[in-house]
Amino acid sequence: MTIRTTMLGAMAIAALAWASPAGALAQGALYGAIAYSPDTGAHGYSYNYQTKTQAENEAMRNCNKYAGDCVIATTFSNACGAVAAGRNGWGADWGQTGYVAQQNALAMCSNYTTRCEIVRWQCTD
Repeated sequence: MTIRTTMLGAMAIAALAWASPAGALAQGALYGAIAYSPDTGAHGYSYNYQTKTQAENEAMRNCNKYAGDCVIATTFSNACGAVAAGRNGWGADWGQTGYVAQQNALAMCSNYTTRCEIVRWQCTD
């Protein structure tokens, strides 16, 4: 009986630890973003930020080092994002995997131009 009581107590403590704010933070959303310059093709990215705003600010900061016309191309949460560019346009999207994000970005780019290729893709952990 002592072993069973000890095991149940340990499981209850583990369940409480998982439900604690620290456990919730470990399971919370992680954000990423990709910024892109339509004129120069420069880009900046971020991943594993606690908020969407932080992720977007970091992506823009990284892109603005190389170009003055950067825009947020895509944001993603607990997922992946990608940017594709072609001859006269570009497109971006996200997906649950890097492959899906890239395929979605290529499809978006193909709506605007031809010869689309992936410029950047990134995932959160």
